[in-house]
Amino acid sequence: MRNDRPDDELRLILWTIINSIEDAISVVDENGIGILFNKAYCKLTGLRETDVLNKPAEVDIAEGESVHMKVLETGKSIKGVPMKVGPYKRHVMVSCAPLLMHGRLRGSVGIIHDVSEIRALMEELQRTKQKVRQLESKYSFNDIIGKSAALQQAIELAQVAAATPANVLLRGDCGTGKELFAHAIHEASPRRNQQFIRVNCSALPESLLESELFGYTEGAFTGARKHGKKGIFEEACGGTIFLDEIGSMELSLQAKLLRVLQEGEIVRIGEARPIPVDVRIIAATNANLEALITAGKFRKDLYYRLNVFPILIPPLAERRDDVPLLAQYYLNRMGQDYNRLGAKLSPQAAEMLRQYHWPGNVRELKNVIARALINLKQNETVVQAHHLVFSLLNGEEAVMEKDQRSCAYSGEPLDVLHARWEKSVLMSALQAADGNKTEAAKALNISIRNLYNKLNRYGIK
Repeated sequence: MRNDRPDDELRLILWTIINSIEDAISVVDENGIGILFNKAYCKLTGLRETDVLNKPAEVDIAEGESVHMKVLETGKSIKGVPMKVGPYKRHVMVSCAPLLMHGRLRGSVGIIHDVSEIRALMEELQRTKQKVRQLESKYSFNDIIGKSAALQQAIELAQVAAATPANVLLRGDCGTGKELFAHAIHEASPRRNQQFIRVNCSALPESLLESELFGYTEGAFTGARKHGKKGIFEEACGGTIFLDEIGSMELSLQAKLLRVLQEGEIVRIGEARPIPVDVRIIAATNANLEALITAGKFRKDLYYRLNVFPILIPPLAERRDDVPLLAQYYLNRMGQDYNRLGAKLSPQAAEMLRQYHWPGNVRELKNVIARALINLKQNETVVQAHHLVFSLLNGEEAVMEKDQRSCAYSGEPLDVLHARWEKSVLMSALQAADGNKTEAAKALNISIRNLYNKLNRYGIK
């Protein structure tokens, strides 16, 4: 094809095209001297054009060997060489190809990719893995505290499930102890001597969670390890995987998990060859999976595969008699950490704990006990009602939550609703203190005179 454009115009067009490319480009001649660098190169390396133009190919390298020079020596392309460039030592991946003109080697063209963000992401992934994974079970059924009928029923079901290879679905509110049950089931199962790995499905974005679960092959994506990496399903082969917050898993990953459950095999990212795996899955959720299925956010077929052995863990509000037992357990367990060994609950404090509605379940109870130990003075060994500090829900919000419907739709003025709430709190505080007004005033953090005024106002004897 004939081209009648002047040489200057062609050079301008070529230079404009090169500068519009987002990847960094560097070109050297047959002697390894820099002859062309685009704007993306200068932005990536932190070098000016004058720093590299007409300079040796090695001038921009902070760590590593010149890929340009290797290409000039061999006459062959080289791909994916990691190195650091520029004054800021940016992590890059360099690929170079020989520049051939009329069959003669006239130089080398290099493309430089910035991988510093990918490296940072991979490092963040490694840190996150320490939070989302647990490589061995730490608890048994003996660590589950409580004698209530609802809890004992859940324990009995879990013990039956532990002896079978069936998948288990643990359901319950946040803080009820689903992970504790998962540990205990694994510890009582025939797989107890194999790995137990916990994965929080909501802690990682979809792409990273997929590579964590299923692994990847070499070159599957930029920044992938040279020889690939095993996923959790391969690492846990013969053991148990605890998938926490399964309801947050994306639909595409649900399809891959379903294949594991149906076929007993996984496929690494970047590979077509299936790999057989033998794992026992314990899933947990506080979400309404049935509602998610209706909304098209959770696969019905996966639900039935996971729901082979469902176990409902009761909230603390449904087993209030277990609260003093749990509270004393945490007093004993955390006493050494807070230098309050031998601390006991007073009857009034135990009753106040038992009466509370525990929106945060066992996790909240543990925090309340920790605060009580902090509030104990050095010479005190008994936790009293005034040592207990509850969450923000221990107040008007708690009562409103407890009786939300009647308050929300009664049509009564706010001052009437507030008076009803305040009277209820005063009566609960007196009941927890066995009628001792001084203790009740301390628990409510008001003066004894203020308490008497409120009792008279509401006619409380």
